[in-house]
Amino acid sequence: MKKAKEGKKKERSTKEKKLTFRETIRNDCYALKLGFSLEKSMVIHSFIIQAAGYFEWVFFDAVFIRHIVGALDQNQDFQVVFRFILMCGALFFLLSVYRNYVENVVVPLSSVRLYYGVYKMLYAKAKNVELRCYEDSEFYNRYTMSMDGADTKILEIIQNVWGVLGGTAATIAVFWFMYDIDHYAVLFILSPLVGNFVFGHFKNKYEFKRYTEQAPDDKVLNYVNRVMYLPDYAKEIRLSNVFALLKQQYRDATEHKVRTAVKYAFSNASLSFLKITFTFTVIFEGVLLYAVYRNRVTGTISLAQLTVMSSLMVAMTWILIGLFENLMSIMKNGMFINNFRGFMDYEEKIPEDQDGVMPEGAFETLEFDHVSFSYKEEETIKDLSFTIRAGEIAALVGHNGAGKTTIIKLLLRLYDPVSGVIRLNGRDIREYNLHAYRELFAVTFQDFSIFGISVMENVLMGRHYENDEQAAADALKKAGVYERVLSLPNGMHTVMTKEFDADGAVFSGGESQKLAVARTFAKDSYIKIFDEPSSALDPIAEYELFQNIMKEGSDHTMFFISHRLSSVKKCDKVFMLEGGRLIEEGSHAELMARNGSYAKMYRRQAMNYLALDTKEEVAN
Repeated sequence: MKKAKEGKKKERSTKEKKLTFRETIRNDCYALKLGFSLEKSMVIHSFIIQAAGYFEWVFFDAVFIRHIVGALDQNQDFQVVFRFILMCGALFFLLSVYRNYVENVVVPLSSVRLYYGVYKMLYAKAKNVELRCYEDSEFYNRYTMSMDGADTKILEIIQNVWGVLGGTAATIAVFWFMYDIDHYAVLFILSPLVGNFVFGHFKNKYEFKRYTEQAPDDKVLNYVNRVMYLPDYAKEIRLSNVFALLKQQYRDATEHKVRTAVKYAFSNASLSFLKITFTFTVIFEGVLLYAVYRNRVTGTISLAQLTVMSSLMVAMTWILIGLFENLMSIMKNGMFINNFRGFMDYEEKIPEDQDGVMPEGAFETLEFDHVSFSYKEEETIKDLSFTIRAGEIAALVGHNGAGKTTIIKLLLRLYDPVSGVIRLNGRDIREYNLHAYRELFAVTFQDFSIFGISVMENVLMGRHYENDEQAAADALKKAGVYERVLSLPNGMHTVMTKEFDADGAVFSGGESQKLAVARTFAKDSYIKIFDEPSSALDPIAEYELFQNIMKEGSDHTMFFISHRLSSVKKCDKVFMLEGGRLIEEGSHAELMARNGSYAKMYRRQAMNYLALDTKEEVAN
């Protein structure tokens, strides 16, 4: 256990070392290029506003003040001085108007468009990565960190890059003007350099380490916050002691965040003190004392030169502060953007947009050929082989954990086998266009989700038919929930939540399951899959639903998982699984005749549904 932890720690430290200065700069260039591709006008206006801001600094302190003080010192005509002041005032006014326009019009509008573009990319990527990524905590942490204000950080980087370029040009200009007055005064520039570049750099590194260590805690806190306001969890929270467990999770995550903050508190506080001291105190006090000494003690500079030099030093200080704040922000955001870039550059193992051969002709056969699959180094499917032919109704049965749902996920290419091949019509399913291949299937999973959209939209799931309402109604009737839907305020157009609409609907577990099953009935596909479609239904509703499923099987190939073995009696094939292996295969009658595991499980369940079987026999 200890070695495993040390290995993980070593792996994390190795990853951190790989994020070099050069890589950070590449991340910033990536963000700048991305911002330009999404919102060109914002990038251009940001450049102009940064250039104008630094121009004001340099012009005011190096030209305007110097010219005014010099003119007054030489007793120039007041009208000439006044005209110069008015011209400069008009220039500053125009720059102020432009700055206000950019800050209050361009930036808010561009920020919204940038936000849309960035998160559209993130969501598209999130949809395209394979299911296993969401089951990998390290990958999921990177995903959540990449979502953490990515648009804001990209906007900041754009502004920071132009700030660095403008600040560098302004520093050179002010440096030249100061050097022209006093060669030695420029040495004071070293102070803010040390304060920002050295101490500020280390401070940002510690802040990033703190953020990285606290990211898993933030994920827990966000989860608990989400659970506490979602209606799905409201009943269980009020009728159990689970709130205490959630509160403990929240407390543990909070305490760990505090311990992490304390861990870096002294370092951050010390570095902040040193940064402020070298950035402000040394340069402000030092230059002022030096200028006064030159004027009052040695008499080597005039009062006008002292005024200009003090003004230039103030300008230089703030320009350097801005320059290195931008540099440090670039470094910090570059590290954050590394998560965004890493997520976006991730090469999917099963990309949702994977192209390939288009399925042609009718469905003929589906074959698992010595398929094995491992989940987190644990083999869950072991050397599985079977064949389904067109028009057959097949069932997967077995105890919990036997691998039934995993087989469906492999069939749908949510996972790929570790070894072996799955073939459709004799061709490896990995060769098909993924979207076109999945369109051959209609699926109801046991862990389905109901979305905050209308009932009809929940059934059709974005697909369109010749008559959408009729298609949805037919599917709801087959699922046995149509009458319930008709009783809603807006029928099939009722929204499935009260979160957005006071007249919205909240279904029971069984009703929600029927609604999910209706999706499979609605979709026109060759193969229909039902994963425990009746787990939340009472025996009568379950019986009626399976009657409709069997009718559907007369026109389609059917594949379903059922905990109730009496429901598979009419299936053409039954596959009995145990520990990820296929232990028995055949029709219900054949398996009962063998008197093996299937027969034992069936007899064990028989007493629980004897009455229902009697009803079924009478009906037949």
